[in-house]
Amino acid sequence: MRQLAKIARLERDKGMKGDGFEWAIHEAILGKETTVMNPIAHALKRVSKYVKDTEPTSLMFGQERAKYLGFLDAVVDEAGTDSYLLPQGKGKPFNFGPWVSLAAQGYQSEPFLNERIKKVWKTDLFLSAIDDPKYFAATIKSNYKLLEGGQGLRIGIVPESIENNKTGVHFSQNHGLWLVTLADPNGFMGLFNDAYHAVARAICTLGKQVQPPYFIKPSAKAQKIQEQLEKYPDAKAVEIEDALNEAAQQNLVSETYKLVSVNAPDWLHIKSLAPKIISPKPKFFKLD
Repeated sequence: MRQLAKIARLERDKGMKGDGFEWAIHEAILGKETTVMNPIAHALKRVSKYVKDTEPTSLMFGQERAKYLGFLDAVVDEAGTDSYLLPQGKGKPFNFGPWVSLAAQGYQSEPFLNERIKKVWKTDLFLSAIDDPKYFAATIKSNYKLLEGGQGLRIGIVPESIENNKTGVHFSQNHGLWLVTLADPNGFMGLFNDAYHAVARAICTLGKQVQPPYFIKPSAKAQKIQEQLEKYPDAKAVEIEDALNEAAQQNLVSETYKLVSVNAPDWLHIKSLAPKIISPKPKFFKLD
């Protein structure tokens, strides 16, 4: 951690927080974080009514990452040979592997991409549902003002902001995207910002760099995480991640589902009873 802190330059790398936000969304889906899973599941249904009623899944993309050895192959393999991209408009879908491999070249791939997926190289995540071969390109921005749409992009994920961008799922005519707006500060975006500030301050301390301004200060609970990080400067990043996962106790509570029998119990059945006599029965005497 100390070695990483010495080379990190948070104040210079303006895209670091945005990149971290992309990974946070991806990990939140894999970790089944409800504040992210629920609105994304809603957005997938709005994009296509034929999406399976299963949990959302995520494939990390980003053409800037595709240049690293093995990254692109892993994405294509994870999607499977039968998967396909489903852009907006009428026409046949696009086989996932060949077109995503082409889009991985970035802006240079535009002349070779079909008109319907001309901007798919801007994808950050490919979203789908479990056991569903359909994939939808999603773009993620930690700043709503930087959000851009384009041919092939279907979903945008952004934090709540004052630009008529309230929490929830809605369609943006300006961007041509279904927007998933995450609550800030009481929702996932607040949690992400708190964690980012805590880790950033720990890195600045270990790297002996200038601390961020006093007003960019994490919450009290996040400061405890910061203190723990500063206590173990020789720990590896993966060890810290494993420790945080263990501390989160994600498997502490589990849910089980059981089908209820449709056969009603005996006490629920209304039995047929003889009618009660509510008036005396008339009696007749034979007349002489």
